[in-house]
Amino acid sequence: MLKNILLALLSGILFWLGWPTYGFPLLLFFAFIPLLIVEYGIRHQSVKAAGWKVLGLSYITFFTWNICTTSWLYFATPFGMWFAVLVNSLLMAIVFWCYHLFARKATTGASLTFLACLWIGFEYLHLHWDFSWPWLNLGNGFSEYTSWIQWYEYTGTFGGSLWVWGTNISLFLLWKRFRAVPAGRQESGTKLNLFVSVKVTRISLTLIGIPILISLFLKPDDLLDGDTSDVVILQPNIDPYAEKYNTDNSSIVNLLLNLTEQKITDSTDIIIAPETVLARSVELNTVPFDPSVNALQGYVTQHPNTSYLGGISMLERFRDEEKVTTQSNYYADGDFYYNDFNSALFLKDKSESALYHKSKLVVGVENFPYKSILQPILGDAMIDLGGTVATKTTQPERAVFESTQGSKVAPIICYESVYGDYVTDYVLNGAQFLAIITNDAWWGNTQGHQQHLSIARLRAIESRRWVARSANTGISAVIAPSGAVVDRLDYEEQGTIKATIGLSDELTFYSKHGDYIARIAMGMGLFILLFGVFKRGTMKRK
Repeated sequence: MLKNILLALLSGILFWLGWPTYGFPLLLFFAFIPLLIVEYGIRHQSVKAAGWKVLGLSYITFFTWNICTTSWLYFATPFGMWFAVLVNSLLMAIVFWCYHLFARKATTGASLTFLACLWIGFEYLHLHWDFSWPWLNLGNGFSEYTSWIQWYEYTGTFGGSLWVWGTNISLFLLWKRFRAVPAGRQESGTKLNLFVSVKVTRISLTLIGIPILISLFLKPDDLLDGDTSDVVILQPNIDPYAEKYNTDNSSIVNLLLNLTEQKITDSTDIIIAPETVLARSVELNTVPFDPSVNALQGYVTQHPNTSYLGGISMLERFRDEEKVTTQSNYYADGDFYYNDFNSALFLKDKSESALYHKSKLVVGVENFPYKSILQPILGDAMIDLGGTVATKTTQPERAVFESTQGSKVAPIICYESVYGDYVTDYVLNGAQFLAIITNDAWWGNTQGHQQHLSIARLRAIESRRWVARSANTGISAVIAPSGAVVDRLDYEEQGTIKATIGLSDELTFYSKHGDYIARIAMGMGLFILLFGVFKRGTMKRK
């Protein structure tokens, strides 16, 4: 039993040491193998409560992975961190447990294929359900080694998940094959060990090396040989716990304009400011009359070639119960309902302000998952990170803003940048570059903000778009279509980035087709499952 625990722990450690931004992703290609060996041994022995043992041992693996890579959530919300780690580890363990149950009756090939499909289906679920947490989807693990994954423009991150599973399964099958070598051949142990070592090395180099080689041929040169846009990216460095929600919007506007003055020129196309930089909520129907918004509009009018994009918190109050949705909130003291928005505000000369409302929300902070079911049971369990504690209201379509100079920008707000297929909707709606506005200071100077920047590099590759990223306390950055970070402001550094970025109207294969790999995998998994159920008599375990 101790051996199994150590192997399960080894898998978790391999995931941890392979994960960005400190890890080496080569380890991900071997990380599942110790756990697969554990499950194989339990399944082929007369072990009591085998299923429970597999569930428990796999939980050790996935708890180790989750706690070591996302414990930085603790600095924002201890409860949220423990909930995310414990529940996500359990969900991963359940996926592996389902594989164990299926493998008892199915062939090795069918069961391992089912496992890969089931896991990819689980990752796809994490992109779409109310408890969404795709941070540890396997394809994200290569975000610091973008030279390996330039083919994400065809596959998205699910191509990386498939790559990890394909390699792990192939090497596990190789281990299984040579484990079953007849006893008579053991006498030539040295030659056999050498033969095994050479074969493992050759297969590993093939499975890992060919995609990397393909990637080298696909990498763009990032040259600015077409239409461009001059942007000014602001990093005000405001402490969200001590300053942000205790400072009036007018003071924030003065800071933003002072930072802008450091780098603005007559050719500046768009000024980009962070998420909810105007943190004091503005009434939705009074946005055109709000003093802070008018001050920004006045600055844009003084610079008629320049547009402004930045975050703003807003409220919409009402008493008409027919307007109430599942995302509406009720304020008992005032006896009214309200919609709470985390929005992007876009301003340009001689035009009305435009808004986009953030629509991929942080679980427990910005949305109450399955609110109609859980709120009567749990009460108001939203997590307070400053400002209004309420469910945010979203919008169905991805807005794209067009600047005075004609460039089209995607206003991606914070957590939305983690969702590849979601970001493609901006591109399909005409976005020529991606602007990510975020506030990553909730986690302190930890791996959290570094991983968030790293994931943004994947969006650049998938869409082959330049990314301009404005973060309240850092890391603000400019990311090229190859995923390379070409300029940045580090954490807790106040300042401004002036950059010229490329504009593109081209659509990548992934932009057109989205997460097709996940959809195919789920279809295959369902087919294998049904085939295993109805053809059980013909499928012999091996």
